[in-house]
Amino acid sequence: MAPTKHILVLRFSSMGDVAMTVPVVKALLAQNPDVEVTFVSRPGFVDFFSGVERLNYFSVDLNKDYKGFGGIIKLYVKLNKSGAYYAIADLHDNLRSKLLRALFGMRGRPASHIDKGRDEKKLLTRFPYKVLKPLRRTVERYADVFRKLGFQLVLDEQLVKSPSALTKEILAITGHKNQPWIGITPFAQYKGKILPIEKMETVLETLNRENVKVFLFGGTAMDEELCAQWEQRFDNVTSMVSKLHMEQELALINELNVMLSMDSAGMHLASLRGTPVVSVWGATHHYAGFLGYGQSEANIVADDIECRPCSVYGNKPCFRKDYACLYNIDPQTIVNQLMQFV
Repeated sequence: MAPTKHILVLRFSSMGDVAMTVPVVKALLAQNPDVEVTFVSRPGFVDFFSGVERLNYFSVDLNKDYKGFGGIIKLYVKLNKSGAYYAIADLHDNLRSKLLRALFGMRGRPASHIDKGRDEKKLLTRFPYKVLKPLRRTVERYADVFRKLGFQLVLDEQLVKSPSALTKEILAITGHKNQPWIGITPFAQYKGKILPIEKMETVLETLNRENVKVFLFGGTAMDEELCAQWEQRFDNVTSMVSKLHMEQELALINELNVMLSMDSAGMHLASLRGTPVVSVWGATHHYAGFLGYGQSEANIVADDIECRPCSVYGNKPCFRKDYACLYNIDPQTIVNQLMQFV
């Protein structure tokens, strides 16, 4: 069936949030063969959608080419020329996407946007009198946007491995796989999400005594420096920071037995490639809806201190000033969870 309904989808950031849209958009296209999607996001995320049929990726540099109010007007003009859209699906609901929705609305295009559940999340994170209950998963909130536009969409929440092979460039760094491979993304944007460095070192030291190979992932110069130090210190640890581009990194993640991740993008990248994740949660909580697609709650490592979660995104300073939610985590518990997969 030739596509007859062209959907413009907006989600500009962040990496983890964009990665979570991928299984939803794939399910939309698989279950609705009359749909074509143009997905608007930042250039760095294009590889997330590699090989998805009936999907056009529209890269936007919001810090340069489409900066500010004038930039959004310019983006609207360019998008408007690139297709006759059936509807607008706003998976971001920020100032930029709201403006684009309004502009397309003036041309009679129906639009739907995500309900982020802000009031529910305030109840989840307040202390005292916290309302600790699971909220709607973010992937279901994304799916609701398309459902409100009239599309059938069911999410199966299954991890699916992608067929792939490591290139010689990757193998030159990793070597061939002759023992279990574990990936670790030790970092996150905010301190409230990061396992203390000394505890992560204990995890690495313990894994160094096992018959496994560990690959470290990160993005910043500080990440690169620390991971290089760990690579020097531990024989079976290899830092991949700044050594691979995104397509190569996803190919390597595909070959892992398991990924250890904070509540961060690493978890969602692993979900893209069907790799199970042991996830560590500190100031945040999976009840807010951000557990990786297809990932099991049984693989979560977290402390049950009563003030947790204090934040949806981990960006608030610890009111106790000791980050007990993270310091209470036993590194051996993490190792035990990881070793179930090797």
